[in-house]
Amino acid sequence: MYFKKHFCFLKSVFLYTLTAFGGPQGHYGMLLRKFVHERKDITEEELLEINAVTNLLPGASSTQTLVLLGYLKGGISLAFLTLIIWILPACILMSLFSFLFVYLDKNHLSYDFLKYIQPMAIGFILYAAFKACKLTVKRPLTLIVVIVAAVVCFLFFKNPIVVPILIVLGGICSNYGKRRIPNPFDSHSRKPIRWLNLSTFVAIFLVLAALSGFSRIKQRNDGFPSPEYRIWNISENFYRFGSIVFGGGDVLVPLMYEQFVVKPQHRKVKEPEYMTGEQFLSGSGMVRAIPGPTFSVASFHGGMAFRQWGTGWQVLGCITGALFIFLPSFLIVIFFYPIWNNLKKYAVLYRSIEGINAVTVGIMFASTIYLTKSLNLDLHHLQSFANIVVVLSTYFLLNKTKIPAPVIVLVSLLLGFIF
Repeated sequence: MYFKKHFCFLKSVFLYTLTAFGGPQGHYGMLLRKFVHERKDITEEELLEINAVTNLLPGASSTQTLVLLGYLKGGISLAFLTLIIWILPACILMSLFSFLFVYLDKNHLSYDFLKYIQPMAIGFILYAAFKACKLTVKRPLTLIVVIVAAVVCFLFFKNPIVVPILIVLGGICSNYGKRRIPNPFDSHSRKPIRWLNLSTFVAIFLVLAALSGFSRIKQRNDGFPSPEYRIWNISENFYRFGSIVFGGGDVLVPLMYEQFVVKPQHRKVKEPEYMTGEQFLSGSGMVRAIPGPTFSVASFHGGMAFRQWGTGWQVLGCITGALFIFLPSFLIVIFFYPIWNNLKKYAVLYRSIEGINAVTVGIMFASTIYLTKSLNLDLHHLQSFANIVVVLSTYFLLNKTKIPAPVIVLVSLLLGFIF
């Protein structure tokens, strides 16, 4: 009966999922058209407010926006069904892509046809950074926050505590101004706070951290790796990323690159690599060719982390990546939204959004420079020159034309086949 009542809404979510290209910027426009103008599930003002709330929170912002639509329409149950329908197609496609790499390895086939996907992925992040900068930087103080955040983040990228600290400091800095909330506080809009959601979020975080730490100690003592240890490690990794990442997939990618490509090379206990830098950036680029959330790239990375141990473990890795990257976003937004109406009367909170967005832009610029190092650029080498051209061309096409993102991905694949 419950499912039947909301069948039309869930059907619309599914159809939206299959056509939602373009990342958070493109998703917002499609949400406006589908759920405001066509279905009239909410008003444009309500959607704008939901978007502001999700920008204030860590996690997958497009996912949280759609989850809140389901929550407002039918409570937590509908919000959860909305989440599953939204992430499933993209996660399945990215999981299958991880199996493509296994096929290529087993048959000793070359990855050369993917060589331009990597610089293309960096071009997407560069475009997102400039786009967000244009929307965010409205005064000199905001520009200073962007620059400082970019420099600090680049210099201390390997330290996971840097991002949360920058977020807090950015929120504090943006309070030095006269920006005020646009609407008065409505004392009748108070909603009950679901403390269980926050308790669940914290409990899962602590349990996974403990299990991951125990697995590291066992692996160090035994002197050899095993999938039983790694499953807890990546569960904690994905859950942590889903809990602390502001700015969406463009900020998530460089953090995951550091965790899954760079760090394993320096560990005392040698273990099978999670994936190469080339494989990582290829997966991160291919997610642009499919509809749905960019956080679905975690399904690919989870599968790649277990490819050495067979199909069963690889499937489990894909599921683990999808589950633990999206679960924090769901728990956080369902907990926070009911108290938003209670908190938004405070101008200090509303003004903090500007600083948080500025820090996010700085992180995106730092990410672009950081990932560019993986291309091993050398202007005397023809391939390096071609990589630079692809990065800049991707940025130009996204910024100056209306060519859809999937077309750019397909062109990059075609260039890899030809040259």
